[in-house]
Amino acid sequence: MKRTHLLPFSMVLAGLALASCSSSTTEGSAADTAEVMQGRGLDLANLDTTVRPCQDFYQYANGGWLKNNPIPASESRWGSFNELAEKNNAVLRELLTEAASNTTAAAGSATQLVGDFYAVGMDSVAANNAGLNPIKPELDKISAAKTSDDLISAVADLKTKGVSGFFSMYVSQDDKVSTQYALQAGQGGLSLPDRDYYLKDDERSKTIRTEYVKHLQNMFELMGEDAASAQKKAQTVISIETRLAKASRARVDLRDPYANYNKMTIQEFTSQNPNLKVNLLLNGMGATAAKEIIVGQPDFFKELNSMLKNVPLDDWKTYAKWHLARTAAPYLSQDLVQENFNFYGKVLSGAQEMQPRWKRVLRSADSALGEALGQLYVQKTFSPEAKQKALDMVNNLQEAFKEHVRDIDWMGEETKERAMQKLQSFAVKIGYPDKWEDYQGLQINRESYAANVMRASQFAFKDNIGKIGQPIDREEWFMSPPTVNAYYNPSMNEIVFPAGILQPPFFDPNADDAVNYGGMGAVIGHELTHGFDDQGAKYDFEGNLKDWWTKADLEKFNARAEAVADQYNKYTVLDNLHVNGKLTLGENIADIGGLNIAYSALQKALAEKNPGKIDGFTPEQRFFLAWAQIWRVNMRDEAQNQQILTDPHSPGRFRTNGPVANMPQFYKAFNCKQDDAMVRNEEQRIKIW
Repeated sequence: MKRTHLLPFSMVLAGLALASCSSSTTEGSAADTAEVMQGRGLDLANLDTTVRPCQDFYQYANGGWLKNNPIPASESRWGSFNELAEKNNAVLRELLTEAASNTTAAAGSATQLVGDFYAVGMDSVAANNAGLNPIKPELDKISAAKTSDDLISAVADLKTKGVSGFFSMYVSQDDKVSTQYALQAGQGGLSLPDRDYYLKDDERSKTIRTEYVKHLQNMFELMGEDAASAQKKAQTVISIETRLAKASRARVDLRDPYANYNKMTIQEFTSQNPNLKVNLLLNGMGATAAKEIIVGQPDFFKELNSMLKNVPLDDWKTYAKWHLARTAAPYLSQDLVQENFNFYGKVLSGAQEMQPRWKRVLRSADSALGEALGQLYVQKTFSPEAKQKALDMVNNLQEAFKEHVRDIDWMGEETKERAMQKLQSFAVKIGYPDKWEDYQGLQINRESYAANVMRASQFAFKDNIGKIGQPIDREEWFMSPPTVNAYYNPSMNEIVFPAGILQPPFFDPNADDAVNYGGMGAVIGHELTHGFDDQGAKYDFEGNLKDWWTKADLEKFNARAEAVADQYNKYTVLDNLHVNGKLTLGENIADIGGLNIAYSALQKALAEKNPGKIDGFTPEQRFFLAWAQIWRVNMRDEAQNQQILTDPHSPGRFRTNGPVANMPQFYKAFNCKQDDAMVRNEEQRIKIW
């Protein structure tokens, strides 16, 4: 799925507490409103004034906050997104608790669905008593497999229930024919976050692999195996996954949409991978309507096909049982929940203790029933007036972007015209869907937490596979309303902003324009720019993967993109671990472009109403401070290591400093000098959009 987010899905959080208002004295015009003079959205206590803004702007803007906000024991990182997620969590917990107490809600209503889901999710006694029973039918089906056909039938069944393993397969828009859905197949089957965890020889990677094998052994023992058998099965799993990792493409290579578009008929895919028993697989998944398939990584399937022939059936059964247990573990008995956390929470992410149960069940409810929960959430938190103000800001940012395109000095008129056409074709979604998801047919009750999760996964899978041959649903959302995130979808050519992020410190209708444009305005600009980053620029105004650039302009664009990669490659994290400029290229282009566009939009707003200084800062200074506070974050080393290896987003320090170091507007706002650390030489400064 090719959606580009402000944060990756793995970092999506569900709730927060806003930046406090400052009570410092204010310099400004007599026309300042009382609310604006309070300096909403920025707290001067968050600054570190021992550092000059032109020396390290991230530290200057956030040093006080970083010092006073240690990472909670249950978290691997703590920043603005977490703070807002915590605020949302408080609202969602209240809504879920209220729904759970309602035992007379109409069957199938949002209240019944989320109420029953939350109630049984919170029943840890029932989960402990059930043990492995919720997944026993699936375990038994795997155990009963006598032939390769039986194995594939079991795999198909597991796929419909949201179980990881083997490969990925789903339906989304055809990259080159955006008016059609297509069955997509891609690499997968790994339990560690990335192929490099299996292949790298540095001490950190080797330690994680050692701990992973211990975790596998512990899980198999919890599933009833004796120590010797569990140890053997653990080695079986890591052996299979290491082979799959070696056949997998690196994350940078996965960013090339052309290289990952290999369309063929089902018959061709079948003939290339006879051991995958494609017809049997598709029948079990309910995908027999597919006549074609887009294969992301053919070499991966070539290796998987070979492995299905030469890896013993019993080894595959062991591997399948592991992935079933891994997927279900967070919803089962406490011993499995704890062991799952010990590895994925502690070893991989650095968290010291598990989040409280209510928070874990809340996150699960949002994942399983996002739009049912979202209906209750927006009724309580997101007014039509707030939605209109956010839409007005989007329109202002789009107009500023158009001016940037018109003024670009490196792009020819032919490409400019097509870029303008794409900008004018953007679809915008704000807050929540106009048409809510219909959960008719989904059975959610108070009998089994794990069974509810599995049925919700089945419902979502069936809905996704059922799109084959259907018209494109342009009303569909890929994030729930409470989500603190945003995304751009190139095939839809749309930008989407859930209600969860349209709150302070990102967006505050009562704050001054500078804070809102430095926060939400830059977020909007970020998503708009994704339509023109090194990936988005490959899609035309209709969402098709299609070359719409002149050759000369594309060469100029690529040269500028290369300069962005070079800039970020030089940033160091954790000793000698560097930011991967190629992996983070799209997000860095979006950050640089989005901030420039938001600055231009702010200047238009200030032309109509300039409040002067607030808390001693000019609007331009407050704009950049608002940008910096979005990315403030304390992270554990384990989480930071995982981010560098797997995340297309740069760490917060460089999301702040990287863009502003290229902006003369920033130099002017803080009176920076040429020899200051935040000032790049003129020939090095990057401005694409």
